[in-house]
Amino acid sequence: MKKKFMLMLVAIAALTMVAGCNKEQAPQTAEQKPAAAAAPTAPAAGKSGKVIETMNAGGYTYVQVDTGSEKLWAAAPEFKVKVGDAVAVPQGMPMANYESKTLKRTFDVVYFVDAIMVGGAQPQSAAASPNAMPQGHPPVAAQATEKISGIKVADKTVADLFAEKDKLAGKQVNIRGKVVKFSPEIMGKNWIHLQDGTGKEGANDLTVTTKLMAKVGDTVLISGPVSVGKDFGYGYKYEVIIEDAQVKVE
Repeated sequence: MKKKFMLMLVAIAALTMVAGCNKEQAPQTAEQKPAAAAAPTAPAAGKSGKVIETMNAGGYTYVQVDTGSEKLWAAAPEFKVKVGDAVAVPQGMPMANYESKTLKRTFDVVYFVDAIMVGGAQPQSAAASPNAMPQGHPPVAAQATEKISGIKVADKTVADLFAEKDKLAGKQVNIRGKVVKFSPEIMGKNWIHLQDGTGKEGANDLTVTTKLMAKVGDTVLISGPVSVGKDFGYGYKYEVIIEDAQVKVE
């Protein structure tokens, strides 16, 4: 009887040890199982709403926007905006758990975009406009006016193009001037800002797109059709522009 009792104790002890080993090994099995890869987050569609909070940091303006159905944070290169303004945030990629060291703040999600339109403009995404500037492209805004003289007039001056834009729309013109800015390979084109010393502020800098090359300081002869009111999206709208021009460096 005593022998049987001892055998039972040994059996119980053995079963307890096996069970304990199984419990210790279970977490290791779970840890070794590869975790499923997180699905990439899709770009958010454009949103419109009112600014309920805003701040500047690190060259960016952050805005919290109340769309009426949700509140979201967005950021764009620094711009003027105030609480209560109506804004439109274009499509952008969300950055989850974004920490701003300058602000000493962590955002659940921030949408970083090229520009946020103020004043109730409708949101516009790159996908919605085939001519929209790609995210991250260098700016092609006009340069400050330079003191330029001695440019021999071709068909028209820069001032003429702005003054006669409606009459010249769609027509081929020749214009000579000095390259004050050159931005290569944006939307598959090179962008030139041309000045000839004529025209007042806002009507003295002509934007030209071309496949050809030039450099700042070159005097060039531009030949191409005049376009009026050209809108590339994201706030890049040109009163007058010459597209796909021929460029001759003189």
